[in-house]
Amino acid sequence: MDQGIEEAGVAKKVLVVEDNELNLKLFCDLLRAHDYETEAVRDGRDAVARAREFQPDLVITDIQLPHVNGVELIGRLRADSRLAKVPIMAVTAYVGREDEERVRSAGANAYVSKPIAVMRFMEEVRALA
Repeated sequence: MDQGIEEAGVAKKVLVVEDNELNLKLFCDLLRAHDYETEAVRDGRDAVARAREFQPDLVITDIQLPHVNGVELIGRLRADSRLAKVPIMAVTAYVGREDEERVRSAGANAYVSKPIAVMRFMEEVRALA
């Protein structure tokens, strides 16, 4: 059985927070191709409310977002009692060691650098969702 599908045959749900249209399309298309249900959010300000409605099994977020950056968004998700336990994967062009430490200390479960390596991206998704 594909690891992207739960026992009951219901697709795992992934909320993707990304302001770059090409990256958003890539991530959602890739996830759908592996049997995940996706919800796209382009603005970090909308992400917590959308996550409450969508009830994702995983949140994938860019770190360089307008208005509310990914680190702040991770903090907001972790502070919400309904979302605090949802795994979070940060995807970012920041690649310095201190950047990864900052993102992980904010509460991210995984950190993937851009441009993504498709195999590594999907391995992280499967490990978390």
